[in-house]
Amino acid sequence: MIKFFEYNWQVRDEWFEWCNQLSIEELLQKRSGGVGSILYTLFHIIDVEYSWIRGIKGERDRIFDFRECEKLEKIKNLSIELREEIIEFLKHNANVSGEIVKVSWDTNTYTKNEILHHIIAHEIHHIGQLSVWARELNLSPVPANFIGRKFNKI
Repeated sequence: MIKFFEYNWQVRDEWFEWCNQLSIEELLQKRSGGVGSILYTLFHIIDVEYSWIRGIKGERDRIFDFRECEKLEKIKNLSIELREEIIEFLKHNANVSGEIVKVSWDTNTYTKNEILHHIIAHEIHHIGQLSVWARELNLSPVPANFIGRKFNKI
């Protein structure tokens, strides 16, 4: 499962680089489908990933305000900052259990394993949306191939 987190982070970092070719206005432009804009989608991916990891750890959710980081560099830095904590968690929880988790924003309970799979699928889903928007802008999206990528061992 760790390789899929690494995959998502690699692809996310490539999307950050891809975004450099667009103006801030284009990054913030409301688009059809998805959660809104390109920049907000990247923010949303990071926020959801971090919230669920904190939920697994039994920690309170940390709320981030998109209006405070409506710049590509700020969102990229947030991703890097929060990733460090997630890496530490994954290093010590490589074999997640079926332990039940209850988070503050949901009435249902989930296993740690379900949550980690959800985090991975959630990002892949939104990366697909970014790819559609890239095509609408007549730009090539970031390649989504898993095969051929090099991964660091966490």
